[in-house]
Amino acid sequence: MTTAARYSRVFLTGFMGSGKSTVGPILANSVGYGFEDLDALIEGAEGCSISEIFRIHGEVYFRRREREEVLRLCRQSRLVVSLGGGTLVEPETYRLIRSSGLLVYLKLSPEDVYQRVRHRDDRPLLADPEGRRLSPQELKARIEHLLRQREVLYASADITVESDARRVGVTVDRVVREIAPLLA
Repeated sequence: MTTAARYSRVFLTGFMGSGKSTVGPILANSVGYGFEDLDALIEGAEGCSISEIFRIHGEVYFRRREREEVLRLCRQSRLVVSLGGGTLVEPETYRLIRSSGLLVYLKLSPEDVYQRVRHRDDRPLLADPEGRRLSPQELKARIEHLLRQREVLYASADITVESDARRVGVTVDRVVREIAPLLA
């Protein structure tokens, strides 16, 4: 990426629990952009939760819906988009995002991810095939496995910001400092 490049879309990526949906609207407000949460858009359009979409239609269907929504969002400008934790795994969606905006990775350690998602039951990839909660050991192993699979995609981001135990405002400030010179 050249320093002369200007972006009218900012995509936030990172593992579930990294703070994308929390940081996104604050970041958008800070830079004067609109905000969209990809998972919330899909849930609204489908009339059910991400977990239900996975259960009823499967992951392939969900990834196709993500791609359709990303394509629609790429027609808008001055927008911050919070992506789902696995959005980048679908190659066509990944290429679309990389060619359409600035990709910011909110990085979190496996232990911090575990601490943030261990009580959540709305994450289909963190449950067993029947939708039951995993044991703490199984959950830690699943998080580490998925992070290893996705890290190469996350690491390809234009900007990486640690989103560990810092306050949300500190994370937003760091992202704003990094992206402000690159915005349209």
